[in-house]
Amino acid sequence: MTVITERAPPATPLAKTSGHPPVRLSLKPPGPQGGLLDGAWWPRSRDLTRELPELIDLLDPLWARITRVAVNPTYWPVVPRKVPVNGHVVKVGWFRAEQDPHQLLLLSYRVGRWDLLIIPPETDAAAAARLMAAACDPRTLRTGSALIADELDHHLAAPAEAAPPGRTQAEAWGAEGGAMAAPVGTTGGR
Repeated sequence: MTVITERAPPATPLAKTSGHPPVRLSLKPPGPQGGLLDGAWWPRSRDLTRELPELIDLLDPLWARITRVAVNPTYWPVVPRKVPVNGHVVKVGWFRAEQDPHQLLLLSYRVGRWDLLIIPPETDAAAAARLMAAACDPRTLRTGSALIADELDHHLAAPAEAAPPGRTQAEAWGAEGGAMAAPVGTTGGR
């Protein structure tokens, strides 16, 4: 079972002085791979300009140099065209219809591609742990959006978490910080 691991970026002058907290990332173990996802990333904000360099800096030594990234802009207020990453520049593209809004596509010219589940930054630790475990399970044949929807349904349907009087379960979920960002199809995040 995969647990949430916070991995610090590799020891570089940039990482030592960046002041950023460790990257929250979980990857499938080595070996035969199955499933649609290669792991999960739990960014701390919806600022790709800040979040992507730390993630890519960590992944470069593991997966060879990442050269391109693709996201769906639904939950990202700003999608930069390029981000500097420890000595090189990574091009960032966005695709609204073709890219799952809860997945990040990473490309390396030398090695291939990887798909990571993007766990919304406002997700609580217990839900993030369940999502990371599901994304790293080679038997999981679900998209990022399907995993997020399953987690949301699971959390809202939990009998121990009845909504307080005068509130629906969805309102209680949102008030506790577990709300997902804007619904799919809107433009902009939190």
